[in-house]
Amino acid sequence: MTTTDDHKTRPRVEGDREDEILDATLALLLEVGYDRLTMDAVARRARASKATLYRRWEDKPSLVVDALVRAKQAPDIGMHDTGSLRGDLISTFCGPHGMSHNQATGVLGSVMTALCSDPAFARRFRESFIAPKVQASREIYERAIGRGEIPADVDVEVIAPALAGILLHRSFVLGLVPDDETVQRVIDHVILPAVGQSAASGPPTTNKKKARTT
Repeated sequence: MTTTDDHKTRPRVEGDREDEILDATLALLLEVGYDRLTMDAVARRARASKATLYRRWEDKPSLVVDALVRAKQAPDIGMHDTGSLRGDLISTFCGPHGMSHNQATGVLGSVMTALCSDPAFARRFRESFIAPKVQASREIYERAIGRGEIPADVDVEVIAPALAGILLHRSFVLGLVPDDETVQRVIDHVILPAVGQSAASGPPTTNKKKARTT
């Protein structure tokens, strides 16, 4: 029987070893999906014992959500303050960490059924993975309001998740994985008009390699 003191003295799973386990978890998610992923399979892929996993994660939902949030391949819409709404959106959703240059859609697709069938996973996923990203998106619009760039009465609660929602709909429903050009089209023709802006109202962005001419 494991005592509380025994638990406290067991070595932590951290650093490179933790990264290896999280990477293995993401790789299996892409291969088999959440429903078929097991702690045993992750342990085998990471060349670790199942006991090692349970030292750090109490169950599959906690492991998978941690992998989505923290592992190197996880989608990241971290804030990029470029001085304009359009620039912030392009910097956040395009480029090396954008929607088309990582495993965002594949990983999200692998957990979609679990959002309906596994309440514990759904709660953790929404609290730890989705909520911070929605808040980061909200802050992009709140900065634009603070600059006087868009009206203060813009419905940020509706607008903030709209770009990601459109891109994910294209991926999962239409089967069209977005590229950077598509992301910029949605920003220019949907998001900016929705907040009373035109594409030309923001300064050029440094990470936009080729301007759209149509």
